[in-house]
Amino acid sequence: MGRRPRGQGGADRSGGSRQGRYEGGGAERPGRTGRPAPGRRPARAVRRGGGTGGRPPRRPRAATLRLASPRPRLRLVGLALGMVMLLFVARLLQVQAVDADSLADKATVNQQITVPLAAERGTVTDRSGTALATTVDAYDITADPLLFTREQTDIGDAPKRAAALLAPILGEPRKELAAKLSRKKTRYVVLAKQRTPQAWRQIKDLKRTLADKQAAAEAASTGKKGSGPRPSEVNVLAGVYQEKHPKRVYPNSQLAAAVLGFVNSEGKGAGGIESLLDKELAGRNGKVTYAQSGGRQVPTAGVREQPAQPGTDVELTLDRDIQWSAQKAITEQVRKSKADRGYVIVQDTRTGQLLAMANAPGFDPEDLTGARGAALSNPALEDAYEPGSTSKLVSMAAVLEEGKATPETAVTIPNRLHRADRAFADDVDHPTWHLTLNGVLAKSSNIGTILATEQLAKDQSRSNRVLYRYLSRFGVGKPSGLGFPGETQGLLAKPEDWSASQQYTIPFGQGLSLNAVQAASVYSTIANGGTRIQPSLVRGTTGADGQYTPAEEPDRKRVVSGKTARTLARMLESVVDDMEGTGTTAKIPGYRVAGKTGTANRVDPETGSYRGYTSSFAGFAPADKPRVTVYCAVQNPKKGSYFGSDVCGPVYKQVMKFSLKTLQIAPTGAKPAKLPVLAKPKR
Repeated sequence: MGRRPRGQGGADRSGGSRQGRYEGGGAERPGRTGRPAPGRRPARAVRRGGGTGGRPPRRPRAATLRLASPRPRLRLVGLALGMVMLLFVARLLQVQAVDADSLADKATVNQQITVPLAAERGTVTDRSGTALATTVDAYDITADPLLFTREQTDIGDAPKRAAALLAPILGEPRKELAAKLSRKKTRYVVLAKQRTPQAWRQIKDLKRTLADKQAAAEAASTGKKGSGPRPSEVNVLAGVYQEKHPKRVYPNSQLAAAVLGFVNSEGKGAGGIESLLDKELAGRNGKVTYAQSGGRQVPTAGVREQPAQPGTDVELTLDRDIQWSAQKAITEQVRKSKADRGYVIVQDTRTGQLLAMANAPGFDPEDLTGARGAALSNPALEDAYEPGSTSKLVSMAAVLEEGKATPETAVTIPNRLHRADRAFADDVDHPTWHLTLNGVLAKSSNIGTILATEQLAKDQSRSNRVLYRYLSRFGVGKPSGLGFPGETQGLLAKPEDWSASQQYTIPFGQGLSLNAVQAASVYSTIANGGTRIQPSLVRGTTGADGQYTPAEEPDRKRVVSGKTARTLARMLESVVDDMEGTGTTAKIPGYRVAGKTGTANRVDPETGSYRGYTSSFAGFAPADKPRVTVYCAVQNPKKGSYFGSDVCGPVYKQVMKFSLKTLQIAPTGAKPAKLPVLAKPKR
């Protein structure tokens, strides 16, 4: 059969009519559903003649995703990690081996610093609370030499530049400051000690100015290669610091300096009360630890502080005004007499408290540069000397207490008295005197005193033992009880060791020795009715908690009876009040005054032989109701008189008069007892 022509209604290969295909949206084949026959692809619309009903173009088949091999990437990551590790290893080698020393040096700039905090030393006051020794703020100026090196400052002359700035403020030589700032192998030097807050403020302001100037220079040079602050813009004071180191000051200059002592450069008490009570006054130091970087404290790093505990305040028994009067009087007299030195003791007879302890010459505790070594001591307690006639009071006390005589007992006194290997004399040649025992004391007769003490026992040996017992009871040859540094207890040999001459010289004050406080205590014992009260210098203390603790009560001991003491007081009045007495220069109008002169041969401490004199005067007032004891001694007066009445009598009068007025002690108004000086001639 022939082929059908195109366009006729015959079936195609699939058995369907061509008209069953889409032609611009023609209908499907009748009797068929819209789904293609199994196994056949769905019919596609054919675009004809470029019309909208033509067959659409075939869509490209989606490309298949194929993963690349991971090996190249792993090699790259491994190589990167290897390079990082190599850098770490190289840096580690550099830190541990190549740059170890330089990095260690830099690390030392940034570290923890521990600075001591000095405790504030306790204040020493007089009995009324007036400061005699106190503490004010002061600073030690320190530095870290490492921060002045070329490595830290980039300039070679930082120490010299810093020294030039600091010298005018600190008052220290430039060369010395530069040498300290240039020290090697140390991170700490002290440039100056205990400078005022004003001095540190000047340094701090200068540091701030230099720091601001350097910061501005660094900011201006940022980004400029090879540029930086010029040498004149470097803060050469960055390594200068301060440590609080309170300074001990003595507001009254030389007043009571020998009693107070002083504090040495280490802050330790080196004399007087400062040494005696150093542990209590010093308190307990603290410390503060902080981090620093480049010589500056790191404010965010925290601070560990152990606070310092302030010292105890000490209240002395001294009265500042009476101390001033005593010191003024003895200084003037030592200068006038061209003496080696002198001392005045003022004591409250009822309590044993020392109201004044004055020495001349003195010293300034704040400036020891011009003071001699001996002047830094307390001679009133450290000098042991033979008292002379002021010691006759003990001999008279023994004679009266033992009942061997009365004030009216007659004593015949020749011009010379031969005993042992010598002939004894009084201070002046005289015809035979006929005196009472009271007259022996009033005229200060050595011969009369020997004769009186010979009556203490049946023989001289026993008399010596009796006198020794009374001297010991009065405190001669024993510590005063003050416990003062360098204090002497004097010399009083056992009676069996007394030489042939000593057994006759000791009764009138030669051949034994004591200090000024012991001598004053003898008279205070009589003034206190025969009871010895141990001298005291500390009245009480106030701790860091503000609690006041009074000093312990001093020891009291009965030496002679009240009757004997009252009799001796009346006898001492004759020394001052009677025209025959040796102490008339000590009279105080309106007051009854008891006193005794003393003029002793002086043992030269350098040669050990007698040379010169010790002039003294001791007594108390009012004589009938004692309140104050005053004792004065001047060593080796070279100009004018050397008698105790002339040298120390006026000092006694001046100090006693001032003390009575200061303590508001009025005269008793009672008339003095006129005991006879001259014995009645025998009928």
